[in-house]
Amino acid sequence: MASDGQGGADQAGRAPLRLRSLLFVPGDRPERMRKALTVGADALILDLEDSVALSAKEGARAAVAAFLAEAGRAVPLFVRINPLDGGLADTDLAAVLPARPTGIVLPKAEGAASLADLNARLRARGNEDALVLPIATETPRAIFRLGDYAPGTPRLAGLTWGAEDLPAAIGALSSRQPDGSYTPPYEMVRALTLFAAAAADVAPIETVFPAIRDSEGLRAYAERGSRDGFTGMMALHPDQVPIINAAFTPSDAAIAHARAVCAAFAAAPGAGVLTLDGKMIDRPHLRQAERLLARLG
Repeated sequence: MASDGQGGADQAGRAPLRLRSLLFVPGDRPERMRKALTVGADALILDLEDSVALSAKEGARAAVAAFLAEAGRAVPLFVRINPLDGGLADTDLAAVLPARPTGIVLPKAEGAASLADLNARLRARGNEDALVLPIATETPRAIFRLGDYAPGTPRLAGLTWGAEDLPAAIGALSSRQPDGSYTPPYEMVRALTLFAAAAADVAPIETVFPAIRDSEGLRAYAERGSRDGFTGMMALHPDQVPIINAAFTPSDAAIAHARAVCAAFAAAPGAGVLTLDGKMIDRPHLRQAERLLARLG
């Protein structure tokens, strides 16, 4: 299982992934996949689910498999398959697993049972090292399973959430206020995802910002996510990637302070409370500093 919320180390022992920005690319648009490799995203999510019409699924599987085979892994490549209970997931896995994606994004995940189900399907196809990133809040049942991800599995790369499928599932008109902020039920779901990721000791990944032309709104949204404890965010458009990367990259001042906190405790290993720059610091500050430095990879 990953440590410090920084993404999963795979079964082959490779280093944990840095997942500040994860860019969705429709699986039926191979020309966008190739371009997406150059935009600076920490990972790509090649989508076989919502962005691909049912009539285009077969072609999308072939396009994603071909891209995985040719692209290398300079950028980690995840594939979002269709839900496990929808009759399409096994066909998705059969198509893409031979090309060894970095990981699988699992929609409509419902806790440990969904992880165990997907793990069994992966192992049945001879795959032992694909990571899994569940979208953990898309059904009402999923909300009550968020605590199940702790202690997780070695495949678990992080947890993310969504604010679109759940309102439809419960009959809500929207998950958002007129100003674009979330209504209270979805603020709660966002917070529970953050805490569930922390409990499982994996990366908490903020959901997408759908207004792709609103750069200032995206910046404020991503900075809020970083402030609250998310370590990365999914993106819908290449232009969102630089803003997201900036928001989830610790500043030079924050890095220097974290290093000073760690150095202070290293010099006084038995201390519970210290003073740094005229302010009290204690063990929670040390843990916070260690987690921030871990985000640097």
